[in-house]
Amino acid sequence: MKSINPATNHIIKEYKEHSAAETAQIIEKTHKAFKRWRDIAFNDRAEKMHSAAQILRDNKEEYARLMTMEMGKIIRESRAEVEKCAWVCDYYADNAEQFLKDEIIETDASISYVAFDPIGVVLAVMPWNFPLWQVFRFAAPALMAGNGAVLKHASNVPGSALLIEDIFRKAGFPEDLFRTVLIPSLMVEGVIRNDYIRAVTLTGSEYAGSRTAEIAGGEIKKTVLELGGSDPFIVLEDADIPGCVHTSAQARMLNAGQSCIAAKRFIVVESRLKEFEEQQAAIMNAMKVGDPLDEATEVGPLARPDLVEELDEQVQQSIKAGAKLLVGGKRIEGPGCFYQPTVLSEVKRGMAVYEQETFGPVSAIIPVKDEEEALDVANESVYGLGGSIWTRDIERGKRLARKIESGAVFINGMTKSDPRLPFGGVKKSGYGRELSHYGIKEFVNIKSVWIA
Repeated sequence: MKSINPATNHIIKEYKEHSAAETAQIIEKTHKAFKRWRDIAFNDRAEKMHSAAQILRDNKEEYARLMTMEMGKIIRESRAEVEKCAWVCDYYADNAEQFLKDEIIETDASISYVAFDPIGVVLAVMPWNFPLWQVFRFAAPALMAGNGAVLKHASNVPGSALLIEDIFRKAGFPEDLFRTVLIPSLMVEGVIRNDYIRAVTLTGSEYAGSRTAEIAGGEIKKTVLELGGSDPFIVLEDADIPGCVHTSAQARMLNAGQSCIAAKRFIVVESRLKEFEEQQAAIMNAMKVGDPLDEATEVGPLARPDLVEELDEQVQQSIKAGAKLLVGGKRIEGPGCFYQPTVLSEVKRGMAVYEQETFGPVSAIIPVKDEEEALDVANESVYGLGGSIWTRDIERGKRLARKIESGAVFINGMTKSDPRLPFGGVKKSGYGRELSHYGIKEFVNIKSVWIA
């Protein structure tokens, strides 16, 4: 298993994969660690989780640099990711006991209540685009709930995968409670079928999610899936265009556009179309693309060469189908997996960038007549992860938010995840929720207790 720097295409390090037998041994050890951990008091769990948060903050530069080297995100964003991981650790350390306290229910019993017990070892199949955050937002609530965890991370970020295991060990968690297995995707089915694995959480592609759900369903094991997204960014006639456009560029270009909740379809009413196009194109065209370790860089490389190929194919197909190229539209020659910040206008149904998720620095601007058509276009997507609405009329925004088919809607703001709010999607963006008190209750046994 190789870690390759996408900014240079140079191999950083090679790692020995775990065999099927080694993987089975790791899972069994995690199960044994869970059996001890589930009886540990919340305050003891919290002490260790706070320690993990402190380790993250104390080593922020080292951890950020590793992420940037492995998958290419600019160093400023990597530092912010480490800080966010520390935040989610502290959040669940402070709130898990309250979230999972017994819930008294009035019935015909003398006393009846609902208890929230850990279920066992949870398998996490995670992607490369947020190498630490994707894992910590699952691991912090899962461990605080009393579960064990086995991580199968993306094969291009093995260094980050092993780092997370090391952080939990240094924080004082039982040695085998959180383990990383370095295995190819073909071995995941066998891990799901392992009797010690009680549930699966996956963040990834629609295909990966459907296969995981199929296998886990055959084993009667719960899944939480966070899959693709093609988030609408609706600009109405009363929007603050300068503020809206500035945020639109941030929302599209975060992590070089490699984010499930990045704004991807910019649905703009015709009366504001020209100024939106001109301003967004100017901002995107001025962005500095280059070495992600350079503090001045605004857009780093895509994570792998095949992602550049796929994105370029989507752009070229859309141009051939009639989309108007305003900015960019080409891969950047030379070493590394770089693609120009790109803005396509006059995007219509049937075009690749209209129908498919684009995972890279490409903006698709879709003109509409009014708010009714804007809603129709927003909800046409097979995905439903996030979205945003831009209007000066907050009551109007709240009314329209109810009609957007997605797991989150942000009014006059960029779609983002927050430990305090549930995160997840509908339709082919998946099911289940991470974060907040909803997320910690996904992997517990919700048990009724009735006493005469």
